[in-house]
Parts: sequence; structure tokens; C-alpha cells
Amino acid sequence: MQKLQKETLTGICTQMASHTWSDAEINELVDPQLGIITGFQDLLNELEQLRKIDLGTTPPAMGVQGESK
Repeated sequence: MQKLQKETLTGICTQMASHTWSDAEINELVDPQLGIITGFQDLLNELEQLRKIDLGTTPPAMGVQGESK
């Protein structure tokens, strides 16, 4: 996956305009400065790692039983 760039987000915001994003908001997503715990790029990287996991051996959610009390 490529590193997130401001131009990419600006293009997405323009093409899928449901909310007007300020330049400062887009900059904060690309390079967080306001003390956000997880940056948008970090989230995208984690999602990419999850996407690569083979879930073929994972049982369906209903097949997982919790401990009886």
C-alpha cells in the first residue's frame, strides 16, 4: 500500500463530496498534529494487515462459544 498523500484525500473529497473538508482537516488526516492517538495512515496500515490474513480457518461467529458461567 502506498503512503497516504494529501492530493489523494483532496481528490476523494472532491469526487465524493458529502461533507466540505477544510485544508486543515485534510492536513490533520495526512500528518496528525493535534494529539490524535492513531493517525489515519496507521489505521489504513492496520486494515491492510487485516486484509492479508487468511480467514479460511476461522469459524463463523455463531460457531464460537463463550465460556459458561
